[in-house]
Amino acid sequence: MSDETLYARSGLPDDLRVLLAKYPREGWHRDHTIGQTGSFWLQRHDMFRELGRALVTTTNDLKEGRMAPDAFAGWFVPRLNFFLSQLEGHHQIEDQHYFPAFAAADPRLKRGFDILDSDHHLIHDLLKANAHAARGFLEGLRAGGDQLKRASEDYGQQAERLLAGLLRHLEDEEDLIIPLMIDRGEDRLGLY
Repeated sequence: MSDETLYARSGLPDDLRVLLAKYPREGWHRDHTIGQTGSFWLQRHDMFRELGRALVTTTNDLKEGRMAPDAFAGWFVPRLNFFLSQLEGHHQIEDQHYFPAFAAADPRLKRGFDILDSDHHLIHDLLKANAHAARGFLEGLRAGGDQLKRASEDYGQQAERLLAGLLRHLEDEEDLIIPLMIDRGEDRLGLY
């Protein structure tokens, strides 16, 4: 397994952090103007983080008896559907439009976009596994008892794995893209 795969890495390799060294994360909002696209991108990523954590936390609340199954189902289903569909659509737009434009803007970063694209394929598989586990989980909610216990454990594991990979991916993506946007300017990157 390459140390660049999603679950093996703890960040981008040093050679892909060249612009991040010039524009560190802690100075993005303080020292630079992040344009409309960059701001929207960061907001979407924050929404994915928040909703992913909420899905995991609320599932744990159900498993620990802090939430009733009926209340859980009404909360869970629309949020999970939104999370899965929005994340899939977000990645498709990145793969088809943004990543090619960014890779062309700075050839030193092309391998980074290849890594992120590879992440998207893995995350897509994780989304499918999550949706499958969620269907079993909802069946377990209706059945109750041991079936609910098994299904909630299975879904909880799938959700936690997806969230862990997603958090790593989002941070790495931001570390590659936001400094590029700051360095080049959104208007010169061919984003519009």
